[in-house]
Amino acid sequence: MPTIEQVFAKQGALAGVIQGFTPRKAQTDMAEAVQQAIKNKQQLVVEAGTGTGKTFAYLAPALLSSKKVVVSTGTKNLQEQLFHRDLPLLKKALATNKRTVLLKGRSNYLCLHRLSQHGGKSNLVDKSVLHELTLVRQWASGTKSGDIGELKSLPEDARVLPFVTSTQDNCLGKDCPDYEDCYLVKARREALDADLVVVNHHLFFADMALKDTGFGELIPDADVILFDEAHQIPDIASEYFGESLSSRQLQDLGMDLELVYRTKLKDAQQLSKVAEKLRYITGDLRLLFPEQGEKGNWRLALEREDVQAQLGKLHEILDLVYEVVKLHLGRDKDLDTIYERCAQARSQLERLTDVDKKGVSLWYETTIKHIVLHLTPLSIARRFADYMAEPKRTWVFTSATLMVGGGFEHFIRQMGLQGAQTLALDSPFDYQQQALLCVPRYLPEPSAFAMRQTLTGIAQQLIKASNGRCFLLFTSHAMLREVADGLEAVIDNPILVQGSTSKRALLEAYLQADNAVLLGTGAFWEGVDVRGDALTCVLIDKLPFAAPDDPLLEARIEDCRKHGGNPFAQIQIPQAVITLKQGAGRLIRDSADRGVLVICDNRLVTRDYGKTFLASLPDMRRTRTLDSALTFLKQIQENQVT
Repeated sequence: MPTIEQVFAKQGALAGVIQGFTPRKAQTDMAEAVQQAIKNKQQLVVEAGTGTGKTFAYLAPALLSSKKVVVSTGTKNLQEQLFHRDLPLLKKALATNKRTVLLKGRSNYLCLHRLSQHGGKSNLVDKSVLHELTLVRQWASGTKSGDIGELKSLPEDARVLPFVTSTQDNCLGKDCPDYEDCYLVKARREALDADLVVVNHHLFFADMALKDTGFGELIPDADVILFDEAHQIPDIASEYFGESLSSRQLQDLGMDLELVYRTKLKDAQQLSKVAEKLRYITGDLRLLFPEQGEKGNWRLALEREDVQAQLGKLHEILDLVYEVVKLHLGRDKDLDTIYERCAQARSQLERLTDVDKKGVSLWYETTIKHIVLHLTPLSIARRFADYMAEPKRTWVFTSATLMVGGGFEHFIRQMGLQGAQTLALDSPFDYQQQALLCVPRYLPEPSAFAMRQTLTGIAQQLIKASNGRCFLLFTSHAMLREVADGLEAVIDNPILVQGSTSKRALLEAYLQADNAVLLGTGAFWEGVDVRGDALTCVLIDKLPFAAPDDPLLEARIEDCRKHGGNPFAQIQIPQAVITLKQGAGRLIRDSADRGVLVICDNRLVTRDYGKTFLASLPDMRRTRTLDSALTFLKQIQENQVT
């Protein structure tokens, strides 16, 4: 096997498979640090600036080791990119035949049992879903993996998916008549035999939470755990270390109960009656909240008499469902599973209405049709530290955005890391030559009414100077819509607005046009890689502090105060710094890129904490004069033409 130095050398293994490969010291340094961490079973935290090549820097030592490795990425898209593009290239370079497997969550795999339950004449679904069911059946007859992602004729949010995939709730496990042919089981068996398994953070922590319940594990035990996009972990882990119960879950339980009655136990009409009542009562709980989706403090909502009364009805119907199903236990495997789901829902509802529980946030969120109740721990540090303690293994956390104000203290504290090695690697890009940061003078305060008009005016000038090719990133949907409406009247460039279609479709439309402008919120602040002339300007409306009325943030702030801390310095600023770094990172993605970053928030220069934000951004040239930014954009345009 080659050494790390030989892999990343000018005439090394990677140079043999990547045309124009250039050695980068930061990439080699990271690879050597990861190799050392694997050897010594250490915790390692690495911030690798954009362009470092961190994917190869952790994959190479992972493949060179003799250890079992799990790599966890931020999203399914990144997971597939790593597995289908990066791993094959590196395996070819290293001439290794190590077994690598892509493992997704259960909702990505066809459930043969659920498919068989919904026969061609199912009257529980409407005509559009029946049409989608036909497409699924046609595909199912030929698929080998059962990965729903293969079925390109279905949209990502197809209504048929819940009918042909399983959940942790309704899966029969080894009692399933299709267990031996189960695609999820086959995928897990492949993962057990593989040397390297690629998952995503949601799957990793869902499995980690499942492990605590005593049920089977989806992700096999590994010697090395590598987290890419590790800045996302604290929030994702909090979600899985807590509990949630949704009206969708309860209505699905009612639908599955109805399905059992209609297909298996037609003599048990009481099952149908309690199922219908459960669906109605759950739906009525959602109607007690505003039509538009919102997040709120569940403890406060529980003080409302109408909410208390409806919850009383929900407790009663769950008790009734439990007793009715209990009468028919043993008659059908699916019904036995529904009994367990009902018992779990009753217990969860008790915990989610316990306002005296300490160290957690009780909050709710609503969509157009549903309500979800959440119990989220305020800190995951102790729980995660316990998980990492035994057995002793290697843990590597990497991202382009982990440091705040030049240090890793915030991330280390959040994750409960003890004795972790840290490594900060600057981007190889020449930001002084490639990019300009502009904080325009004479801006209104971020919350001022005049800011909408100011932003529209600045955006209009930037769009004209760059001939489109702009990302306008916002911290709120309201400001996004207002600026989009304002621009419609004053520019001719194609305007692409988040929410009008899928993220992927918007990006494709942006890249196809040579003068488009894309307006986005959170979804476009990270995980978007647009290189070259297609993107020369990124505008950010203001510093991305989380909404102060966010119930989970409120609870963390209150808890921080109780412990004598400074929540603004310890929670709000670090969180906003990392988000701003992600947004700013959209601009320069390649050594040949050039562009302007405009941040329309004078707090960067008028408040002391602005220094923390500026110190965390790449070392770009800076200006307070918008004309300088416009001139730089025009120069980029001229160079592209010539």
